[in-house]
Amino acid sequence: MEELVKVSNLKFKYPDGTSLSFDGQEFTVEKGERVAILGPNGSGKSTLLSLLLGLLKSTEGEIEVLGVNPATDYEKVRERIGALLQNVELQIIAPRVWDDISFSPRNYGYDKEETDKLVEELLVKLDIDHLRDKVPHYLSGGEKTKVAIAGALATKPELLILDEPFEHIDPTCRKEQINLLNSVNHEQGTAIILSTHNMNTVPLVADTVYLIAEGGHIVKKGTPKEIFSDVESLSKCHIEPPILGELFSELKKSGIDLDVSLTVEEAACTLRDILLSSKNRSDVG
Repeated sequence: MEELVKVSNLKFKYPDGTSLSFDGQEFTVEKGERVAILGPNGSGKSTLLSLLLGLLKSTEGEIEVLGVNPATDYEKVRERIGALLQNVELQIIAPRVWDDISFSPRNYGYDKEETDKLVEELLVKLDIDHLRDKVPHYLSGGEKTKVAIAGALATKPELLILDEPFEHIDPTCRKEQINLLNSVNHEQGTAIILSTHNMNTVPLVADTVYLIAEGGHIVKKGTPKEIFSDVESLSKCHIEPPILGELFSELKKSGIDLDVSLTVEEAACTLRDILLSSKNRSDVG
């Protein structure tokens, strides 16, 4: 698989002396891969994403995004990358929603017909067509997030980087957002990197999960099931597993050792099979 992102032994130091070392193991993202970054507050999740976007410059180590160092050559690849910042207020800058979503295509020289088509598609896909002439400043938090994501997707990027995309939105909007991200990933092959504190969304949006401890240390890489089955590593990073992960952990403690199910559908199938098996044994007896 084509490797789009590679980070190795990266170090960064803030002016106040706070240091982060993204060591322990390499952080890599392949074409079309969905990656979630988990860690406690202050672990460096947002810093790592800012380094990938060229907003910050590392002091040591190796970082490569789409074949370039983003701190020095981000202009060469910026059209191929979409981003959602944690504070969407910082990236919604145009006077109207339409202007904001169309900003990148217009800036990169897309003709009017192509730009109009892209924006219309996104307005419909995110169900925000009714907002096209609204002033972004007066939108709700969820609406602003949708507008910012639309802007990030306007050039059909190869890589989408999102910092806490599920914060400050209601469950319905969150579900829509998850479906959108998975649709973009499936239809366009867009790789996704996101940070989140919402553990229940991780199995729905990630193929690969990185656990980051305080100070930036990369503790572990694995599938959602591998990560949420590793109680020791989760504890080290001050992370509680999804509610279903906790359920199956408690079942294991009581002597019912089942594979961890992280979605409602998986859990229902697992528990149904056990109940049916138990019923069949009872009927035979």
